[in-house]
Amino acid sequence: MTKSVIALDHIELTLGTGASSVHVLKGISLSINSGQSVGIVGPSGSGKSTLLMVLAGLEHVDSGSVRIAGERLEIMNEDEAAAFRGKNIGIVFQSFHLIPNMTALENVAVPLELAGNPDAFAIAERVLAAVGLADRVTHYPGELSGGEQQRVAIARALAPSPKILIADEPTGNLDTTTGRQIADLLFEKQKELGLTLVLVTHDAALAARCDREIRVRSGLIEADDDAPELAKSA
Repeated sequence: MTKSVIALDHIELTLGTGASSVHVLKGISLSINSGQSVGIVGPSGSGKSTLLMVLAGLEHVDSGSVRIAGERLEIMNEDEAAAFRGKNIGIVFQSFHLIPNMTALENVAVPLELAGNPDAFAIAERVLAAVGLADRVTHYPGELSGGEQQRVAIARALAPSPKILIADEPTGNLDTTTGRQIADLLFEKQKELGLTLVLVTHDAALAARCDREIRVRSGLIEADDDAPELAKSA
């Protein structure tokens, strides 16, 4: 039996207070199996990126259960959630979030060093080579193209050997050709490493490459294509 690695049960989340509060997630329940790739789509403001942040333990829910890799995130404090995330979840953002005064190698090694890994730089060098940047390890972000910067960000996410890779609009700041190369890299590494991949995207073609597509609208799951193989072969 395939094991569920992500399980949300009746998640409620309101952001802001008083008149400016917004009910972002409205009783969302969701289960994702280990090794599955899932694309989350929906209009701007639908709650899809907030849902991703809940999965990463970066947003604390008002109510409901958030079980990731067998652990309940909603009962963890910030330090506990950060430690759990560092071991289990890799995150790739649209805007790269690289440290500008650090080389590619140092950017990838930082989370490993913070976790106390004595082999941080050796691992970082190996992972950068695996994403096609063996000859760019000493370059700073400003010396790299957008696609190369996103490869560094992917290497940083993969370096701690996470169970889950989360990507928020990973191709959103890239041209079409580079975006396709980055998407190819994400799916290649997901298959190679047996990761669970959850990505938010406005790109219908990118979402269609996933094993499963979930559409979010107004804080609710509007549609969940849990049998995409049948749909794609029709």
